[in-house]
Amino acid sequence: MDENEIIKGCLKNSPESQKALYNYYYTKMLGVCLRYSKDSTEAKEILHEGFFKVFTNLKNFKAPEPFEGWIKKIMVNAAIDYLHKNKQNLIVSTFNANKSVANTLEELTDEELISNINKEEILKAVQELTPAYRKVFNLHLIEAYSHKQIAEMLDISEETSEANLSKAKFNLRKNIQQIITKPHGK
Repeated sequence: MDENEIIKGCLKNSPESQKALYNYYYTKMLGVCLRYSKDSTEAKEILHEGFFKVFTNLKNFKAPEPFEGWIKKIMVNAAIDYLHKNKQNLIVSTFNANKSVANTLEELTDEELISNINKEEILKAVQELTPAYRKVFNLHLIEAYSHKQIAEMLDISEETSEANLSKAKFNLRKNIQQIITKPHGK
């Protein structure tokens, strides 16, 4: 079955089509959900809520919009809704910069720092960000939303969005530095 046939089947509530759609997009959309969650269990909860919304709102999909982009928007919104519902979005405020990281690591560019770790470690470093920082980081740098759009989505000011992004980048760099300096196997 091609994507259009799967969508038509889903609109007719065909369990086979729903399963095909779920299986086809599972891995990609789980990756989206992982960027917003603290761990894989939470990501799977978000994913399932997102797919429920996909099937519920499929009648609102308008071609020629790319279907994958439409699903991705739903997953991002499901992640934001999940975090709001679980009150994880208010952890923002103070910027407590820890200056005790090794000078040699501080001198590395972001690209050099990231080249020293694998994708799983990068994802772990992102997941260690506070929910507020993680949301703004993902929405701005991964999903390419403007600070104005993020402010509207999260009901915060543009300045808060910009500050949270700055703090997210700082904390992400610190998290990556800790991963690099951590002895392997511990």
